[in-house]
Amino acid sequence: MDRIRRQVLQAIDGEVSVYRLIDSQDSSLPEFFELLQAMEKEGLIAVKGGKVSLREKGVKLKRLASADVECRCCRGTGYMIRGFFEDVMKQYINIARERPEAIEVYDQGFISPEDVMRRLEFVYERGDLPTKIFVVGDDDLFSIAASLTGIPDKITVVEIDERLVNFINRKADEYGLNVEAVTYDVQQAFPDEYRKKYDVLVTDPVETIPGLKLFLSRGVSTLKGRGCSGYFGITTLEASRKKWYEIQRMIYDMGFVITDIRRKFSVYPSESKNFFRFQEKLPIVSKLGAAVDWDWYTSSLFRIESVKEPKPLVEGEMIIDEKVYKDEESWATPY
Repeated sequence: MDRIRRQVLQAIDGEVSVYRLIDSQDSSLPEFFELLQAMEKEGLIAVKGGKVSLREKGVKLKRLASADVECRCCRGTGYMIRGFFEDVMKQYINIARERPEAIEVYDQGFISPEDVMRRLEFVYERGDLPTKIFVVGDDDLFSIAASLTGIPDKITVVEIDERLVNFINRKADEYGLNVEAVTYDVQQAFPDEYRKKYDVLVTDPVETIPGLKLFLSRGVSTLKGRGCSGYFGITTLEASRKKWYEIQRMIYDMGFVITDIRRKFSVYPSESKNFFRFQEKLPIVSKLGAAVDWDWYTSSLFRIESVKEPKPLVEGEMIIDEKVYKDEESWATPY
């Protein structure tokens, strides 16, 4: 944890929100909370009312005044939104403002419109947009954004929440979009009609190992074969390095290599319809005893590509209920 300790020290400039500190480091939430307590006990920092400051001992350990090194134009993602994609974003925002609210029963949450566009630009740059795309769960309404470009051949969404399914289909009819959504729970046996019909998988899976295995397996089942690709987001906040190891092993076992990992590519904004509206039910908020005042929940974007016939790790029905959404690292998941 020495590296994480250095990240925390580097980020403290005067009095800093504890949630901004979470955003400045890349350990899991349980690990961060344990470190914060240890640093306070050691006399390195002071924590009060959700704010953190350095004590004299901590100042001596800090080797450089806090430096803002992230690109302000693209938020460190490497992608600017302009021209064609800026026009698409305006249409997307107009549609997305009517989206259903995130509900806790499905551990829902969505990334910002800007980050939806950056993900779309990334998919486009990799040559994966003019294809048949399969989306497993679409809290972000990526299918709407992608279809607004008019580039994909076809987009199919499977989603457990009937409200989202109805919303996507209604907007597809209203705007003449090439997207279809159907109701489906990843725990149920996968429909044969979607197997080996698509080129690209897009999903934002839950971050338990059983849940990840289900989401990725269902998506992988739809891919045609070698050379197909997948995109999904994973945090470090609810997925420790040990869990990342298991995730990467799953990816290799399914016949894929990781071509890209874009750190902190997506931000989940604390807006009225997002999951922060029930923040009092998030374990990390309860443990810190302070209201959220910073957009701290970010995820890294993975791109994977099949080097042999894609092999889902789960076939048939697999009912795991709450274990889909929660494990000992799920500190940003409502309890």
